[in-house]
Amino acid sequence: MGDVTLYRRMLRQARPYTLHFGALFALGLLASPIALLNPVPLKIVVDSVLGARPLPAFLQALLPVAAGRTPATMLAVAIGLLVLVTALGQAQGLASTLLRTYLGERLVLDFRARLVNQVQRLSLSYHDSRGTADSLYRIQQDGPAIQSLLVDGAVPVVSAAITFGTMVAVTTRLDWQLALVGLAISPPLFFLSRAFRPRLRRQSRQAKKLESSALAVVHETLGALRVVKAFGQEARETARFVGRSREAVTARLQLALVQGRYGVLLGLTTALGMAAVLLIGVGHVRSGLLTLGQLLLVMGYLGQLYQPLKTISQKAGTFQSYFASAERAFALLDERPDVPERPHAGRVERATGAVTFRNVSFAYDPAQPVLEDVSFEVPPGARVAVVGATGAGKTTLVSLLTRFYDPSAGAILLDSVDLRDYHLADLRDQFAIVLQEPVLFSTSIAENIAYGRPGANDGAISRAAQAAGAHDFIVRLPRGYRTPVGERGMQLSGGERQRIALARAFLKDAPLLILDEPTSSVDVRTESAILEAMDRLMRGRTAFLITHRQNALATCDVRLQLERGRLIEATPSLVCQVR
Repeated sequence: MGDVTLYRRMLRQARPYTLHFGALFALGLLASPIALLNPVPLKIVVDSVLGARPLPAFLQALLPVAAGRTPATMLAVAIGLLVLVTALGQAQGLASTLLRTYLGERLVLDFRARLVNQVQRLSLSYHDSRGTADSLYRIQQDGPAIQSLLVDGAVPVVSAAITFGTMVAVTTRLDWQLALVGLAISPPLFFLSRAFRPRLRRQSRQAKKLESSALAVVHETLGALRVVKAFGQEARETARFVGRSREAVTARLQLALVQGRYGVLLGLTTALGMAAVLLIGVGHVRSGLLTLGQLLLVMGYLGQLYQPLKTISQKAGTFQSYFASAERAFALLDERPDVPERPHAGRVERATGAVTFRNVSFAYDPAQPVLEDVSFEVPPGARVAVVGATGAGKTTLVSLLTRFYDPSAGAILLDSVDLRDYHLADLRDQFAIVLQEPVLFSTSIAENIAYGRPGANDGAISRAAQAAGAHDFIVRLPRGYRTPVGERGMQLSGGERQRIALARAFLKDAPLLILDEPTSSVDVRTESAILEAMDRLMRGRTAFLITHRQNALATCDVRLQLERGRLIEATPSLVCQVR
């Protein structure tokens, strides 16, 4: 993606903050007149206090004749001007810093919010193939590139360009030959920037890729920390992290080396320009074309002329790392979900629950089909047992129901309408899901139960917990329903987490229910309580139950037997005893 294209996309992202950028540029413009005044006190001291030359014209107009223009007075003027210019510069710098910080932080927050929304929209297949650590890195590390390029980059570059133009005009008025000599370094600076830019971009991309890979190791290790500790593999995981991090460190060192060479060449080029101006300027002073004070003024302006040139050139180099980050962030935004929303998708408030699979096939990898030509019908309110050996395709089958994936062939109908013809949010609102490993968030028990119905009142939450057999253990906790469950609910036992997940399904009150091995990891006593709650939950709903437990299968009306992705048995056929 080209630099111009990236800037256009970032400017569209920054459009709501146009006024803030305008104010920031206005503050930047103030830097030019302040910079012009910086060397003036020194010129006054050299030419008017130590020498016999008059004050600059604008100061003569401000200083009354009656005040006297003695050396002492003019020294006081120089000192006063020095303090005033410094105070103005500090005030301008403070205002710029505060506005720049506010603008940058808001831009980053908005951009990260877009990235977070995007990673949630992307299909599960994307995260299955890429892993979540890469998305996390792009949100946290690559997202701030918009601040670095627009606020910390573009604004200083524009301000530097304005300052550069001002300094050129003033220096030319003082001595056009010196100005021409000083500007002779501009073409070499431009060619240096062009030469180093591609290599800096490549090296930045490589460093970020390796850093993301190292983060993936930490993310994986912490997600499986119990297994790591159980097998005593802490040292091994640390070694894996260090190994990948060393590669990233090497890439960063190589990037720093390239940036260092670029900086050295910039410094040498500007030093040569200063040396040439000084050499010629001394000759002009000796020949009477310039006073010593004017030469010092020219050298001061030249230093300030070179500073914006160096700023522009250095930014062109350091921008490459930010451009690499922006490329990665926008590449994430450009990813299209594998489960798209059709333009004219229909709405559904509450489905009756009739489900039909018509010659459905699916494969994560085209070479290895997971489901092949699966067909069956389930009437509203039926309880469907999905059974089969591990890897038979049971979880994939129910994942297709909620459009976590779309079938590779065939169609799935809900109430005689293809799932793809429903609004995705409406479709998923028809399902409540209870997984083998219940997913809880690091909030309170009440918030976890109300996750499917935000804003539910305490009474509704309590009734759902009672229906799931969770109320009794919850009220015994020190803070009751306000008890935090910890990360992934690890403050609670497995059975307690499962009953909270069931309570969440009760509260959502969806017409279709998916239960994926909900009793596989609990003891017999807890299983009995969960089965009773499940029986209450399934009443009046179309339920799909994946389980190996025979006592759970006893309450089901339909049995779907899968083997290597094929439906080998569906009993009873089409006519079901609906409870």
